Amino acid sequence: MPECLIVDLDGVIRQWGPLTATEVRFGLPAGAVQTAAFEPSLLSAVVTGRISDEQWRQEVSRVISRQYELDGDSVVAEWSASSGSVDERVMDLVREAKRRWRVALLTNATSRLDDDLDRLGLSTAFDAIFNSSELRVAKPDPRVFEIVCERLEAQPPDCLFVDDSPAHVAAAERAGLIGHVFQSPAELEVFLARFA
Repeated sequence: MPECLIVDLDGVIRQWGPLTATEVRFGLPAGAVQTAAFEPSLLSAVVTGRISDEQWRQEVSRVISRQYELDGDSVVAEWSASSGSVDERVMDLVREAKRRWRVALLTNATSRLDDDLDRLGLSTAFDAIFNSSELRVAKPDPRVFEIVCERLEAQPPDCLFVDDSPAHVAAAERAGLIGHVFQSPAELEVFLARFA
């Protein structure tokens, strides 16, 4: 029987609205902010703690200013104002799971994670929180799963892992965890019920 549920944040518990309104307001093409913010090498640097959240956002501002000749700081300030929203259907399942197992959050996140969790009311929702920027290694690197299981004092086959990224779930399964690709709360409920 499983001992732990390890769950991702973004795309599972936390959802983000579209950036369309910000881009329209500043006259940016669709996808401009996302392209700048999630450029692979820059994203890797911030989620593995090589740069801070503040440095990341400053670089996004510079990229937008340079590419579109406008005030990138204002664009980034508006984009940064939100911490997303919580899918309460998923959190109900997480709370139910805590009655049976230890529940941990494992997220590829920046140094802003603690503030975001406070704003979302999730700071005390988990038995453990693992932030890739603090671990200095991010999913899908297999080392992240080794570290998390070790800190939870659990064997990989005793851990359920839920993420919206098939690549992250596949990496977890290669590390020995029992994986589930999140698509909807209903499917997650069915998955968790298999181990109840």
